[in-house]
Amino acid sequence: MVLGSMAPRRRWLLLGLAALAVVALIAAGAVVITRLTGDNKPGGAPVGGSPTPSPVGTPTPSPSGPPPGADITGPLNLLLVGVDTRVSVPGWEPHSDAVLVLHVPKGLDRAYLFSLPRDLLVDIPAFPKAGYKGGKTKLTHAMSFGSRVPGKPKQPSTAQGYELLRSTVSGYTGLRIDAGAVLTFNGFDRLVDTLGGVDIYVDQRVESLHRRPDGKYRESAPGGYKGPQQVYEKGERHLNGWQALDYARQRYITGGDYARQRHQQQLIRAMTRKILDEGLARQPERVDQVVSALGDTLVYVGGRKIVDIAYALSGLPENRFTLVGLPGSGVGKGSAYRGEQLTTEGRKFLTELRAGRADAYLAAHPSLVVKN
Repeated sequence: MVLGSMAPRRRWLLLGLAALAVVALIAAGAVVITRLTGDNKPGGAPVGGSPTPSPVGTPTPSPSGPPPGADITGPLNLLLVGVDTRVSVPGWEPHSDAVLVLHVPKGLDRAYLFSLPRDLLVDIPAFPKAGYKGGKTKLTHAMSFGSRVPGKPKQPSTAQGYELLRSTVSGYTGLRIDAGAVLTFNGFDRLVDTLGGVDIYVDQRVESLHRRPDGKYRESAPGGYKGPQQVYEKGERHLNGWQALDYARQRYITGGDYARQRHQQQLIRAMTRKILDEGLARQPERVDQVVSALGDTLVYVGGRKIVDIAYALSGLPENRFTLVGLPGSGVGKGSAYRGEQLTTEGRKFLTELRAGRADAYLAAHPSLVVKN
């Protein structure tokens, strides 16, 4: 197959994976973007036996050879991470506010997307590179602890923080993380608006903590914010860029962070459907327009090129893309609150996922499947 006949499809595949990653960020609020990184450390092994990391770029296969990524058969585990807004403050250590895992079993014919609570109590391994000795604490701190650069207290490294977060997630879930993305929301508004917005079913009334009805930010006040609030009423809604970002950021709502995780996943599905429904693979000029909206807001982290992984996922049916909500509960109360833990039902899903029995487990526990 010649390269020219593959280019529009590959551009769409790149867009599809990038869009999933960008939407995954929206609940985080914002992020600082680091440069491309990739290594073969534990928890981040390259996909399909790739010997060395390779940068994002356009593949250049021989005219008669198989396209890059055709050798990837799975399983694949992608880690999508968003960190909080204050990374723009000099010296502020990034915290992972959105942590999502996309698991694609061997055969690449289905996929499962689930979130881990930012306050999940986990064992964070020692990380000598940052001078961290290890301990049991909230998942959100893994990136901040890992970002510390000895001798440079005002220059935390988000890329280095991702390394520790990746190892932590891998240790907790038992899944090898093959690739990932650290994301910013600076281009998210443009991306969604370029697509013409997204359609989503708002499953509960949500009052915005951050935005006014006109889209402007609310004024800071002692103990919070003041002024009129944007409200998302229950029902089918069409959201533009800032609304989509704002809607999925909210966690001080009924259901708390678990509801926010659900809204993140629903927006990922809405974005995916938008891309598929518009037939962007047949509109290379629109694809280029949307991809350019991403700019430097997405950093891909992995052992194989993003286009390789995207090509490998090209045959994934949209109706086999399952959103999974893992239930949890608080550990401790009031001033003694320590964080969150998954319920037995939620932890068992991870066990069954690793064993290749996720479909049967979800059929027996349908409440775990995010419907809307």
